[in-house]
Amino acid sequence: MTQSTDPGTGLGPEDRKIITLARSARARNGVAEGAAVRDETGRTYVAGTVTLDSLRLSALQTAVAMAVASGAASLEAAAVVTDAAGPSDADRAAVRDLGGPETPVLLAGPDGELRGRVTAG
Repeated sequence: MTQSTDPGTGLGPEDRKIITLARSARARNGVAEGAAVRDETGRTYVAGTVTLDSLRLSALQTAVAMAVASGAASLEAAAVVTDAAGPSDADRAAVRDLGGPETPVLLAGPDGELRGRVTAG
């Protein structure tokens, strides 16, 4: 998907959108992390951290699981809003499993500002 980028952040409107959605999920659900992924058709999947007695998933793992459960064949990008220094190895592995090693993972702080960009690889 081609998109123009903001010269200040290097983010296009679709990347900004998934960060905004991830931030909204975090705030709305009062969880430690919010995440969003965009599949190969441009559909987005948004999730927060899942913490149950029997199930613990990060927001990014949950968003990837939602994409898979909805029939996504691949990912174009992922975003996570968190206080953490970066996405965990398990988060990157989940993105890599569906999107491949070159899939970008955007890291934003609770304020929605981009703090980093890595690949799933």
